[in-house]
Amino acid sequence: MNKKLVNFIVKKYLKFDKKNPFISISAILAFIGVAIGVMVLIISMAIMNGTAKEFENKLFTMNYPLSIYPKFQRDVDKKLLQDLQKNFPDLKFSAYLSSQIILQNGENMNGGIIFGVNKEDESKINSIYKKAAENLNLSKFDIITGKGIQDNLFIQKGDKATLYFTSLNPTGLSMLPKMKRFTFRNSFESGLHAYDKAYVYTSIEALQTLLHRNKNSFDGIHVYSDNAMEDIKVLKKFLLPYGAGIIGWWQQNGNFFAAMQMEKRALFIVLMLIILVASLNIISSLLMTVMSRRKEIALLLSMGATQKEIKNIFLRLGTIIGFSGILTGVALGFFGMWLLDTFNIISLPADVYGTSKLPLDLSALDFASIIIGAVIIVLLSSFYPAKKATNIDVIDVLRNE
Repeated sequence: MNKKLVNFIVKKYLKFDKKNPFISISAILAFIGVAIGVMVLIISMAIMNGTAKEFENKLFTMNYPLSIYPKFQRDVDKKLLQDLQKNFPDLKFSAYLSSQIILQNGENMNGGIIFGVNKEDESKINSIYKKAAENLNLSKFDIITGKGIQDNLFIQKGDKATLYFTSLNPTGLSMLPKMKRFTFRNSFESGLHAYDKAYVYTSIEALQTLLHRNKNSFDGIHVYSDNAMEDIKVLKKFLLPYGAGIIGWWQQNGNFFAAMQMEKRALFIVLMLIILVASLNIISSLLMTVMSRRKEIALLLSMGATQKEIKNIFLRLGTIIGFSGILTGVALGFFGMWLLDTFNIISLPADVYGTSKLPLDLSALDFASIIIGAVIIVLLSSFYPAKKATNIDVIDVLRNE
């Protein structure tokens, strides 16, 4: 193949055609369309990944990596906790009791879930609780609530709140819910309203007393693990003789992340259509070039140029337009990510998302998928016009043109 000839013709055809400006304009529009498509895809996938990771971090903290629960009995005993601490020294464990409650301060009431925990153990696995309980000398009947509960009850540090439990106390001929006044000590903000408006923490001794629970039994054990998806397999086997089960944070929120993943795929397909539409301009530009250069192509073929060389000319034209658009789109995409990450162009409501900054995180897999998808579309768009250029009837063209 004569590479010098191919390169010469490609350079010539890439120049702005003053006689047929629409051909060059179509090529420019194709270049811009591909660049915009790639840029939008990169920024969109980065936002989707960043948002998913932001929620994942919040849910990871509040739901705990792993949770052990009683499977065939009413509770989990202290012996299991001790055996776990002995056999898995790399993991961190926090036993808990829990109950549904209603909190009251004056005329204001709020429903919620209260967890009785050991301050030292819980602080090791829950960074949000640790921050709220730090430097506090908590007594037996002190509580730490979510910020949403504090706002709803208009309660201040040191104020008393009445807690109503779902357990009942017999009083003569009637049954009344158990109630106890607790001292409000502090609040926490997880960034997720569902937890900030419902979660309450107190000492495990308080719930043992109020719910008449044995000091050696718990409702479950929260587990912190850096590699929860692998550790759950080992712990599941270990827990079989104890009649206890285990669940991971991703299993508790499977539907939420499945929905986000589906939304991400749908967005990827829709935005990839932008590149597909732009590629139609590549096809039209090359086809117009073929039609306007029929005489030149026929002359080249009659002078000994091969069909492979002609096909290579138009393939190269299409790939130059498409690939330059892809590279420009990548540059614009990363520049856009840098702008969004550096400057507060888009401000999010912190009370909803837990952060006012737009979260961005482009995974290598998504980036590779964008590039591979764009390259395939560009190559396919260039192939048809290149094939069409080789089907010119040389004798007919030279006779009539």
